[in-house]
This record gives sequence, C-alpha cells and structure tokens, in this order.
Amino acid sequence: MIFLIFILIFLSLTVTLLKALLSSILLVLGIANTHAQSIRYPVSLPYLSLTAYSTHQKDAFSFTANQGALAGMQQIAVGIYGDQRFLLVATGYYAAAVAIPTTKGNFGVQLNYGGFKNFNQSRAGLAYARKLGEKVDAGIQFNYYNYRVPAYSSASSVNFEAGILYHFTDQLSGGIQVYNPTGSKLGKSGEEKLPAMYQFGLGYDASENFFVAAGIVKEEDKPVTVIAGFQYHFARQFFIKAGFVSESSTVFAGAGIAWKELRIDVAASYHPQLGFSPGILLIGNFKKENK
Repeated sequence: MIFLIFILIFLSLTVTLLKALLSSILLVLGIANTHAQSIRYPVSLPYLSLTAYSTHQKDAFSFTANQGALAGMQQIAVGIYGDQRFLLVATGYYAAAVAIPTTKGNFGVQLNYGGFKNFNQSRAGLAYARKLGEKVDAGIQFNYYNYRVPAYSSASSVNFEAGILYHFTDQLSGGIQVYNPTGSKLGKSGEEKLPAMYQFGLGYDASENFFVAAGIVKEEDKPVTVIAGFQYHFARQFFIKAGFVSESSTVFAGAGIAWKELRIDVAASYHPQLGFSPGILLIGNFKKENK
C-alpha cells in the first residue's frame, strides 16, 4: 500500500510540475501539421524504449514500446523523463511511467506531455500484461489522447495498443506491437484521426551487461523506419546506450549512473538538419517487501 501511495503522489507532483514549467513558455513555433509533432513518436522514443526486448535490462519505460515487456517486471519501477527537442523550450517533451507487478498480472501507467500553453498534446495510458506460459508475454494498453490549440481548437480520442513477446531462448527475444489499429478518430467531427503503427523488434542479451536490439516500424502514410541500438554496463554502476533511427537519420546516445535502486541518465539525440535534443532520465526501483 505504501508503494501505491508513493506512486500516486509522484504522478500528481509530476503533472503539476510540468504544467507549471510549461505555463510560462512563449509561442516560438507555428502550429501547422500537428500530426508531424505527435507525442506518440518523439525523437527520444528509441532511447526510452530500447530495452523492451531485453531479459536483463528492462526498466520502467520498457513497456512503452511493447506492452508484453511489462509482464517481465519483477519489482515496482517509476521513471520520469524530459527533453528539449532541438533545444527549443516550446517543443519540450515530458514522460512518466510506472510498472507494478502483482500476482494477477502486471500493471503499467504512462503519461506524456509535449508542447506549451498555446499548443500541446497529452496522453494518459493504462496497461496490463501477463505471462502466457514460459515463452510468451502479452500486454494491452488503453490510452486517452488530447491535443489543444486554445486559440483555435482541441480534440481528443480513446485508442488502444497491444504487444506480444516471444522468448526464443534465454538470450534472444522478439515481438510485435500494434498501435491504434482501428484508426481512432479525433474529436466529434471525426475528420482527423490518429495514425496506425506496427512494429517488429528483436533483442539479444549477449551477456548480463551487453544488449543489442533492432526494430522495424511502419506508421500509416510514412515509409518504413529501422531503429537499432545497444546498451552496455561497463561497470556495476555505469553504463552507456546508443543507436540510430533511419527515417530521420537521427542518432541518439546517453550515459547513466546507478546508485542502489536509483538511476539517472543524461541523453541526447542529433538530427542532421534540426540539431540536438538533450534530455534527462530518472528511474527508481522498489523491491517488494518479503512477508
């Protein structure tokens, strides 16, 4: 019970802090082509979700790339992330995630916020996952998505996503994830909709300290994207992570330090035309109490 209370307080403070930070940001970008700025596909997404297909290096954000990864969580994990996309405060992206293992399956909560007071997008998601035997993990997530342009319009939508993982061996895992396959509409008019997305991924734990992963992503009305990367713990407390996204020729990298059950990462991605997007990640793990 104490962990659940902590999580609720954590999420409440996170949302309040994000709103306070963003309320003072001035308009610096146009609001055309809102789908191109979707928080569903931030530049930072591969950095947060790279470990979805790892057996040894899962964290609070792993299930955001494949809900099946949530079934493998063994302890409560809480994560918070923020970045300044292309060094512009008006395109800031913030995320929080919580993974809660139980005897009836594992639950996850995901929160995202992108933009500023004159144009922003947000999403809240609730996920559930469990093991289906020794080889298969499956999960599903329901989302509430909203975008607001106070001087123009706002719209919202309810959609779902689902993922399944298959463990070929103790070291090799693969999976498929689908997002919004039914083409959820935005607003009452239904003239706009969120795009559907499908992805396939593979991950290989060469050891407990070294992991590599690659994935193919197909978003509706966009070309196929290849994402690949690795994570390496070169010491007990220190690790590095790096990779690339083919669609935008973006590379990302980061380094982290862990102390007991806490971890902090300093990360960045680089777009050839738009430049750097620095970010910071904080994760806390809470071991279950022995009874």
